[in-house]
Amino acid sequence: MILVDTGPLVALFDPADGDHDRCVERLMVIEEPLCTTIPVLTEAFHLLNPGSVGSQRLMDFIGGGGLGVRYLDAAGLKRAFTLMVRYADHPMDLADASLVVLAETLKLRKVFTLDRNDFTTYRIQQGHRPVAFELIAPSPASDKKT
Repeated sequence: MILVDTGPLVALFDPADGDHDRCVERLMVIEEPLCTTIPVLTEAFHLLNPGSVGSQRLMDFIGGGGLGVRYLDAAGLKRAFTLMVRYADHPMDLADASLVVLAETLKLRKVFTLDRNDFTTYRIQQGHRPVAFELIAPSPASDKKT
């Protein structure tokens, strides 16, 4: 299973987004199930604008089973708040914290994100050792051949 961050969700469903084509290309080769959290969806729908075509496309994608959605329980929310405080020097929002919590809970490492800087900084606690995320990201625009 691959966790999905806000950036790719916005880019995938807003054709005007500068990362749209690269995210669509990346999604086409992903074979594992995708999953995200309610805080990530909240952020994505806010950025897509409720009532927009992109927002409706994201709703259809979720409704069609293209993206699983997980909730944070009380313990997960408490852990997310702890992470937000821990990463205060590199501000972590609730959406990112929720993905770290989900990664820890489900023992996952892969995240589809555009935020390389954030997700190379964050660590997933697995037992007594912190583990880095494995980034599933589109190739940078400069890597594409014209």
